[in-house]
Amino acid sequence: MSAAQYPAVSVIMPVLNEERHLRNSVRHILEQEYPGEMEVVIALGPSADRTDEIAAELVAEDSRVHTVPNPTGRTPAALNAAIKASRHPVVVRVDGHGMLSPNYIATAVRLLEETGAQNVGGIMHAEGENAWEDAVAAAMTSKIGVGNAAFHTGGQAGPAETVYLGVFRREALERADGYNVEFIRAQDWELNFRIREAGGLIWFSPELKVQYRPRPTVKALAKQYKDYGRWRHVVARYHAGSINLRYLAPPTAVVAIAAGLVLGATVTPWALVVPGGYLAAIVAGSLPAGKGLPLKARAQIPVALATMHMCWGFGFLTSPRSLAKRVIASRRPAMTGSSETV
Repeated sequence: MSAAQYPAVSVIMPVLNEERHLRNSVRHILEQEYPGEMEVVIALGPSADRTDEIAAELVAEDSRVHTVPNPTGRTPAALNAAIKASRHPVVVRVDGHGMLSPNYIATAVRLLEETGAQNVGGIMHAEGENAWEDAVAAAMTSKIGVGNAAFHTGGQAGPAETVYLGVFRREALERADGYNVEFIRAQDWELNFRIREAGGLIWFSPELKVQYRPRPTVKALAKQYKDYGRWRHVVARYHAGSINLRYLAPPTAVVAIAAGLVLGATVTPWALVVPGGYLAAIVAGSLPAGKGLPLKARAQIPVALATMHMCWGFGFLTSPRSLAKRVIASRRPAMTGSSETV
């Protein structure tokens, strides 16, 4: 395609307390090797750090950058606000702690045209900036950590249930009425499920990579994965038939380990084989996952794995049915926007 043939692109960013990474993330967008027109719309939540100040500086420095308010602080509301404020036929979702590879947008636009997909995405390439974050990154990119999720571990290009972030045709977002604002987490999976239900294609390609910064503490990682599990159960209740065995593994492990500990303490020590076997499995699994990392990072991989598994499973098991009922009863606001096509 010539430069004139490249569709204009809107990059949307939901941000909250992102002073650490926001400037670098936006830099990776503005320096994209993309010949077409581009804008960046940052939806600002009520941050408690310098995020708003940094965003204002970015707006002053480059006319392609704009901001919109997101008083709720919720990610799906931020995304919808940014979509509404944007104007181009291709919509690229980026988080405030994600770093696009140099040809990410050009590759995604090419894949949209080649595949006819409504949304294309690739690999969530986790990279840390210290030993703990390196350990979490290793856990998040290993099959023992996240199963066979291609957007974490890689794989062949092809149709997918969901992808990391995503590069959408605007028309697909408008037909789906945007993101469901009730889904505090799992909003990407839920939106992609609705796009697929309507006959749209979601396409995964390992050509697309986004650097992701892991949560900086055990507590932050635990909350992240508890929320993942909690909201994945809401999706399962909201969309019957959307669950699979991979999602049931963590809650099953939580129940089995808890039962083994209780029975081991009260009935027979043989029951401790279950939690002991799990501990041995994550220690063994951390060895290939940590290949090439310093010893300090490798030693923390089992902690990261256990935190991810146990908190995801706990969140899934304790997800209240009332939350799913509230979500099911909600109505998604209709989206309006550009009628341009790719």
